[in-house]
This record gives sequence, structure tokens and C-alpha cells, in this order.
Amino acid sequence: MKNFFETLSNIWKIEELRNRIGIALGLLLVYRFGCQIVLPGIDSNQLGGLVDGTDGGIFGLLNAFTGGAFANASIFALGIMPYISASIVVQLMGIAIPYLQKLQKEGESGRKTINQITRWLTIGICIVQAPAYLLGLGAFGVPDTAFILGKGLDFMVPAVIILVTGCVFAMWLGEKITDKGIGNGISLLIMIGIIATMPQAFAQEVVTRLDGVGGPLMILVEVIIWFLVILASVLLVMATRQIPVQYARRTASGGYEKNVMGSRQYIPLKLNASGVMPIIFAQAIMFVPNLIGGAIEGETGLWIQTQFSDPFGLAYNILFGFLIIIFTYFYTAITVPTNKMADDLKRSGGFIPGIRPGKETGDFLDKIMSLITLPGSIFLALLAVLPAIVVKFLDVQGNWALFFGGTSLLIMVGVAIDTVQQVNAYLLNRHYDGLMKSGKNRKVA
Repeated sequence: MKNFFETLSNIWKIEELRNRIGIALGLLLVYRFGCQIVLPGIDSNQLGGLVDGTDGGIFGLLNAFTGGAFANASIFALGIMPYISASIVVQLMGIAIPYLQKLQKEGESGRKTINQITRWLTIGICIVQAPAYLLGLGAFGVPDTAFILGKGLDFMVPAVIILVTGCVFAMWLGEKITDKGIGNGISLLIMIGIIATMPQAFAQEVVTRLDGVGGPLMILVEVIIWFLVILASVLLVMATRQIPVQYARRTASGGYEKNVMGSRQYIPLKLNASGVMPIIFAQAIMFVPNLIGGAIEGETGLWIQTQFSDPFGLAYNILFGFLIIIFTYFYTAITVPTNKMADDLKRSGGFIPGIRPGKETGDFLDKIMSLITLPGSIFLALLAVLPAIVVKFLDVQGNWALFFGGTSLLIMVGVAIDTVQQVNAYLLNRHYDGLMKSGKNRKVA
């Protein structure tokens, strides 16, 4: 504990790091303040139906991502999710469109162009989602009297503009946190939104337990399970398979000496190289069965709708878990370029002991990735469906159950680890022990 407080003191001593953390916290505070501002023309006192309709399920998850802005009919009601959707679309299009593939190879200038394309696509998605959100408020039980100006164009047009602007402003905040703060700006906005809804969800669970079945003992059990799930998520995020690599020593002429080995290094291949993206992809697909059920008449369509409208149901989660495993393999295949890694090793004089450089190295790395992705994908699927398990066997409320796994927990864990690593890098560069290492200051005179 003493070393922890010493590390916090070291953070305060580094002026640049102190300023970056202050900027990041200030911008996050602006975002949280905006999440509480209700759209002009809507009576906030009549949004009880919207709040109740986002207590659990897919809309509960969406409300968690926006930090409660979705249920507040806030100017940030769309959150940052349109930008995430646009990023996914651009990333997938990069597989098939030669122009985007060319931009990806152009370094910093190509990255700026791709970011600009992503921004424009984000605005396009917002223009579609904003009126859909406003028109869908009635389905959540928001009465017509809540719309002070009615639902005509004099309300819809300004409201759509505000929602689109709110999303663009949130996107700008995320980029500024990345550039001027401590990095991971977009992810930090999502994480802070998820954390903001957690106290209320836990308080509701505590009240329910104290008034109903279980009492304090059941609350303690839930907290212990929650911490164990966090530990499992950390292991999933950080677990790697180390592949040894040796390098031949260079000669004066620039070639490599035969049979003379230099230092040994390792290629860390992650157990879960795709992060939470498979869950996000699968979650988007899970809207489809319900739509198909609505299009089919009779008992069959009704059965499909019943089975796949409950995010805590058995059929829903079996399909959900299966899709996560498939998308984990898919996303890993497009984000881990094993052939490029093999070519880079060959050009630098590196090789994996016992494996020929070039194509055989690429095939070997691809095989290893396939083998370690299987347990990683199964583990990820189990974490994703864990909320349904705790609802079924522990009778946990839906809004609190979302924090027992799935996208919410993995985002919190992943972003927290990345942020700590960013701060740790600043400390180590200034010759201080980082947050992940105990010990005394190592400041050089």
C-alpha cells in the first residue's frame, strides 16, 4: 500500500503526465455533464417508461454504453456507438475494397484519410439512428404529452440535429482525450459510461435482496463471484503464448553470419487477439432472429420472437455463444497478419527454431493462432453468456447481471489495463517504478 501511494506521488511529480490526466478527467467530466442534459422539447418528468424499458436486455446494455444518456433522452443519447459502428464497417470494408487497402499501407497520411472516412460515415449513421430513436420513444412508454412541442418537424428537425451534433462532439472529445490526454479516448468514454450506471444497478440489487430472498449473505456471494469474473477477464485480456525467435548476427557487409545466433526474443500471441469485437458483432446479429420471427406468420414466427427477444433465454444465448466463437476466428484472421509477421522476421534475419523462414513460418504461426484461439473463443463466449447464467441460477436483476460478463465487463477491464500501461510507460520513461511494479523510486540523478 505504501508503494502504491508513492507511485501516485510520482505521477503528480511529472508535470506532463499530471496535465494529461487533468485534461482527460476534465473532458470526461464534460461528457458526463452532457449525458444529463435532456433534449429540448421533452419533459424529463415523463420519461419513467423509458427508464423502466432500459433496465435490462439489449437496451439496458446500450443504455450502459451511453452512461444512462439513452434513458435520459439526453443530447448524447446516441453515445459514441455510431462511431464504433462506422469503425467496424470501415475495417470490414478494408478487406474487400482496394482503395482502403492502399490507404492502410500509406502510414500516417492513410490513417488520417481513413479516420476522415470513418467520421463522415458516423454522421451518416447518426442521421438514420437519430429519427429512429425519437420515433421509438413511444414504444418505451413515453407518452405523447412528454413532447412539449409535439412530434412535428419543428421538434424533429432540431432534435435530430442536436443528436447528430452530440455524437460528433462525443467523438471529438474521445479524439482529444487520445491526443492531449492519456490515450484510449473513445474507449474511456464508453468505460466511464458503463461505470456511471454501475452504482445504481448495484444499489437496486441490494434493495431487492434486503427486501426479498437472500439478504446480506446473497449480496456477499454476488460480490465474490463478480470479483472472480473480473479476475477471469483480466486473465483473458493478458494471456499470451510466447513464440521464441532467434536472430542471426549481421556481418560488416550487411549480410548474416551462418550458424551464429544473436539474442533470443519472443512473439507474444494473445489468447484473445480480437478483444470484445466478436461480442459486438454477434450482438448486432442477434437482432436478426427477432426480425425474422416478426416477418413469419403463425405459431412459428411467434415462437422465434419469444425465444430470441429474451437476452437471458436459453436459445438466445446458445446462438449468441456460437456466433461469438465464429466471429472470434473471423476477426483474429483479419487482424493478426501471420504471413506479414513471417515476412518481417525473414527480412530481419529472424526465425523460429526448427521452422524454415518464409511460408513455413507463416503456416506455423497461423496454426498456433488457430489452436490458441479455440480456448480463447470458448472462454470469451462463456463470459458473454454469464449474465444469463447468474440471472437463471442466482436470480440477479437484469441491469446488475450485465456487469457479470459480456461486453460491459470486458471493456472496463481492457480499458483499465491499457490506461494503467499508458501511465506506467510515462513513469518508467522518467525512471520511476510503474503502477504494475512495486519498489522504490529509481530516479536517476
